[in-house]
Amino acid sequence: MNKRQTRLFAIASTAIASLIFLVLTVDSHRQFPTLTNADTITEEVVRGQQVWHNYNCINCHTIFGEGAYYAPDLTKITQLRGVPYLTAFMKDPAQFYDEQKHRRLMPNLGMSDQEISDVIAFMDWVSRVDNQGWPPRPILVTGSAIPGADLSIAQQQGEGAAASMPPGARPVAADNDPIALGEALFRTAVPTCQACHSMTPGVNLAGPSLAGLSDFFEKIKASGDYTGNATTAEEFVRESIVEPSAWLHPGPMYSAGGVSFMPPNYGEDLTQEQIDHLVAYLLSFK
Repeated sequence: MNKRQTRLFAIASTAIASLIFLVLTVDSHRQFPTLTNADTITEEVVRGQQVWHNYNCINCHTIFGEGAYYAPDLTKITQLRGVPYLTAFMKDPAQFYDEQKHRRLMPNLGMSDQEISDVIAFMDWVSRVDNQGWPPRPILVTGSAIPGADLSIAQQQGEGAAASMPPGARPVAADNDPIALGEALFRTAVPTCQACHSMTPGVNLAGPSLAGLSDFFEKIKASGDYTGNATTAEEFVRESIVEPSAWLHPGPMYSAGGVSFMPPNYGEDLTQEQIDHLVAYLLSFK
């Protein structure tokens, strides 16, 4: 290629690349109203955005990957925690986490009820924007496991390592294994169960640890503290999934006004077979 041909090639390549960039830019702007659910931007959402800025939330948190990295990304927080939980949390963060124990430094911002309602509406709008899968994994807090981590460990250490794990922690090995199917559902249900619950004894996140539910049920039943309708551990786990307010776990961080922070929609969104699988998985942790 001589100098003239090289120059023409460079000019043509630049022109083609610029044209492609321009077409993609125009196409992106064309899709913005649909991707961002522009028709759902209400006055409450706009006020909530202003609350977000007024309290400088972005100084600690990120949305869409933008902001500070001192505190968790909140892009999908309303889908992972729910309105009742977030409302109670913002009114008094201290009742959920102890600074010395959990190293949680969320201050009490002194928001009014209206400000809390508005900022949650804004965050709910954010969570429904089609952001191409961001964030790449659910929000994690101390003690929870990264999805798939147990599978990678088993793959690295061999089948012997997998066999030594509790049944519910083993990698999915059979399509029809109810425990394996329950584990997959625990990680993928919407809202995802693992975003709030740990399967490690004594590790309480947004929700209590779910390890040893059989022993836990027998303990609260014997103590007389249980006020639900279950008579067996299996019924207790099922009741907790489909009717979470039937019995409220002790502690102000799990309920308010007689209503559990646990999402109430699982009984409607999951099939009976899926609930069976989830119960089998949860009861596999002794």
